[in-house]
Amino acid sequence: MSRLFHEDTLLRGTGADDVARALYDVAAGLPLICPHGHTDPAWFAANSAFQDPAALIVTPDHYITRMFTSQGLSPDDFGIARRDGTRRASNPRAIWRRFAEHWHLFRGTPTRLWLDITFQRLFGITDPLTPATADAVYDTIAAALETPEFRPRALFERFGIEVLATTDNALDTLEHHSAIQASGWKGRVIPTYRPDQVTDPDHEGFAAALDRMGDLTGEDTGTWQGYLAAHHSRRAFFRTRGATATDHGTPDARTADLDWSEAAVLYDRIRRGRPEPDDHALFRAQMLTEMARMSAEDGMVMQIHPGSFRNHNRHVFERFGRDKGFDIPTQTEFTRSLWPLLNALGNKPGLRIVLFTLDETTYARELAPLAGAWPSLVLGPAWWFHDSAEGMRRFREMTTETAGICNTAGFNDDTRAFPSIPARHEVARRVDCAWLARMVADHRLREDEAFDMIEELSCGLARRTYRL
Repeated sequence: MSRLFHEDTLLRGTGADDVARALYDVAAGLPLICPHGHTDPAWFAANSAFQDPAALIVTPDHYITRMFTSQGLSPDDFGIARRDGTRRASNPRAIWRRFAEHWHLFRGTPTRLWLDITFQRLFGITDPLTPATADAVYDTIAAALETPEFRPRALFERFGIEVLATTDNALDTLEHHSAIQASGWKGRVIPTYRPDQVTDPDHEGFAAALDRMGDLTGEDTGTWQGYLAAHHSRRAFFRTRGATATDHGTPDARTADLDWSEAAVLYDRIRRGRPEPDDHALFRAQMLTEMARMSAEDGMVMQIHPGSFRNHNRHVFERFGRDKGFDIPTQTEFTRSLWPLLNALGNKPGLRIVLFTLDETTYARELAPLAGAWPSLVLGPAWWFHDSAEGMRRFREMTTETAGICNTAGFNDDTRAFPSIPARHEVARRVDCAWLARMVADHRLREDEAFDMIEELSCGLARRTYRL
């Protein structure tokens, strides 16, 4: 029988393949914990049918569209909206055919693996996607999307999702989360507080966002004291909608611990639009520490995602906006950068910080030793460009010897592409099963310990890390 995906993928060659398969049999039946991602809460609030195969699979996934842009195609060709809301390509079947014509670009990539799993598991498609099969594949998916079984809530339940966290800017009214709570549906979809818009002076519209924050909270964001009070207010509001975590995207991991008066003067210069050199970077550094201080008080788990040069292609950014595949990894230093924050707050029993990196050279040199010592630190999984079978193996090999697994956060899918969620978890679990089986084969781990560990890696670590 034809198939896209082999059931032994990533499980062979361990020296204990039977153990790897037995471990995966356990892992495959466990629920999905999704503590960090970028799916749209409006899907679950409205529970309307997904629009079409292109809008579901191609257009929202920058893993896909960035590959096309690298080959000289335009985001316009794949239905991506411009800043003004217009779309140059609006025929979903034409977009899908163009997608099929360039399918070969994904050979050997994690995107190809995720999509093969999605096509086969979710839609029963076993024939490879080609220009010749494009219409048949499109029709199969389109027909499925018209049925109740493929509505967002039904898929959420079919995927076995226990909890799913979205990522929401600090000024979001969270009306979709409110609607979900009011609907009586039992699916757990919670927000995450992402304050970059009001903590990064380089963010476009920063001053206007501070004004809006003041309007929402009734606090005077013209002063340092009022600004911090506004954050407290917004965080508390997010918690009423189920939030357990915050998320911070920063150019680097630099932190600062200024005294109150110094921070107030710094904020005043920035608020009045009269910053001195380094003020913007220093303010971001201070705000990481302030956010950690608030997390130590209110218990929200703090995630730090540093080391990305955001929106590297200015042409694409100006026409299409943020998050269009042009965020590029940079070298990131952690040990000295986190020292001010950690020495101020790192021993606080209520503080939990999940660290991510796009710089793999820091795994063994900095991150594993830091998480292996500081009680407040946990290592997030292989992130973004390293969210691949090879990247996950490297993460396990370079961090476990120093940090173990209990100082890591388990897996999160970090995706905008809802249908790919179970595929991404499946790949991660297969990689972990093979890694554990190799240690059993090397007599470094007992088999019963491996079975305990796969349940932790699949579910337990994420539940505890994110206080779910």
